[in-house]
Parts: sequence; structure tokens; C-alpha cells
Amino acid sequence: MRVKLLRQDFLGGLAIIAVAAAAYWLARHLPAGAAGGMGPGTLPKGLAMLLGVLGAVLLVNSFRASEGAPRWSIRGPLFVLGALVVFGLAVRPLGLAVAGPLAIAAAAFSSSEVRWRETLLFGLAMTAFCVGLFKFALGLPIPLAPWLLGY
Repeated sequence: MRVKLLRQDFLGGLAIIAVAAAAYWLARHLPAGAAGGMGPGTLPKGLAMLLGVLGAVLLVNSFRASEGAPRWSIRGPLFVLGALVVFGLAVRPLGLAVAGPLAIAAAAFSSSEVRWRETLLFGLAMTAFCVGLFKFALGLPIPLAPWLLGY
């Protein structure tokens, strides 16, 4: 058994720790509060510490025993990023009712093992959940289907 440094995990862990340190440093002037109540600095500092711990875990795991790092393709990250762009461009003119399933379908292209029937059902269920949450529960002014219902 050979211990091999997984360079991508090592550099990723260092980058995450650096982001966590910068976030904590930027929140240094916010009061964290006391036992009686949380201050405005509690959440940013807590999330920065949690991010730093996760970066340290990734850094430590980069020294694991391995036969070799698995190959990965640019296809996954590219289509997931593309799905975010598709959603951002489609949500205003087409509404959440169309942009949600469209983004999930675009992200599904990131895998060669996609099952389209399940992906379509998941997209519709997630869109219904998002409509219920953002439009009705939170009351955000997100267009549902401006081409059908108007803004």
C-alpha cells in the first residue's frame, strides 16, 4: 500500500482554508455576541470556522493511500455551470415554471448515465417545491410564467 499525495485535493484544501481565513478576517470587527444572544458576527465567523475545518479534512485526506486518482471529465462541471447560466437567462422571460425544469435538464447532460424520465419528474417536483417556497411561502416577486400569467 502506497501513500500518494492527491495534488488536486491538497491544493483544494489549501484554497478552502485560505477562503475561510479571509472570511474570518473580514468578519473580525463584527461582534459575536454573548451567551444571552447572537451578534451580527456569529454566523459569518461560525461558517468561516466550519469551512476551515472542512478544508483541513480535505487537506488531510489528500495524503490517503491510493492506487491513483480517478480520472474526471470537464463535462460535469461544464454542464452544471451551463445549467446555472441557462436558469439565470431563462427565469425572467420564461418564468420559474419553465426555467426550473430547463436548468435541471441542462444539468442532466453532465452525466452519461442520466435517466430522462426520472430527471423530468425530479425537475417538475423541484420546480413545484421552489414555486411553493419562493413565491407563496416567502412572497418573493419571482415570475412564475409571465408569458401565460403575466408578472
